[in-house]
Amino acid sequence: MARFLSEQTTFPDLRNWEDSAQKVVGATKAVAELKTYLKAQDETIRSEKEREEAKAKAREDRQKIQRSLTDKAKLQQRLDALHSAVGTQQGGYEFQDWFYDLVDFCEIQSRRPYVASGRQIDGSLTFDGTTYLVELKFTAAQADATDVDSLRSKVDDKADNTMGIMVSISGYSSVAIAQASGRKTTLLLFDAMHIYMFLSGTLSFRDIISRARRHASQTGEAFLAAAKFSS
Repeated sequence: MARFLSEQTTFPDLRNWEDSAQKVVGATKAVAELKTYLKAQDETIRSEKEREEAKAKAREDRQKIQRSLTDKAKLQQRLDALHSAVGTQQGGYEFQDWFYDLVDFCEIQSRRPYVASGRQIDGSLTFDGTTYLVELKFTAAQADATDVDSLRSKVDDKADNTMGIMVSISGYSSVAIAQASGRKTTLLLFDAMHIYMFLSGTLSFRDIISRARRHASQTGEAFLAAAKFSS
């Protein structure tokens, strides 16, 4: 009823009175005051709703952050537990599973290990329009030039927008880094320090890959040590 009255612009019931003009002025003023009151009420309700929505979103964001920290801590605990299995076949399989759990946590599109044209591929990642074939090395020895050549040959068999990512938990020989680098390199090399850079919260995994790719584009170097990321 109040809203109906607040929309009223004419007052036929007030016609034909001796003081009709005065009554219409009074009614018009009353309607204007009612409209102002209802508008203030609506704004109060809207403000309260917005405040409640903001509180709910803040709670959701806090819970999301807490879940993220918890899940990341679990990832680190699992990786730490794998250290004793470095260099074993079972350790390699478990590291493979762990790595793609990390990728899923980061919400990066991926494909887990598969066979293509009779060749074993340790999986792939896709983001920013580029697909990266993945090679995972969970060995006690550093990755060497033959490991680099193997990944490069797999990449060369694929489409032009395909690159390769190698993650070697024990790092790389200087020859391997030199072999992976060069003009128009299609390879990016990462080691345990890059993984812990992500786990510590220093950078997101996406940012780590993007930073390494930008460095490769600018210098032709496939490997950018974690310690040099800030330079």
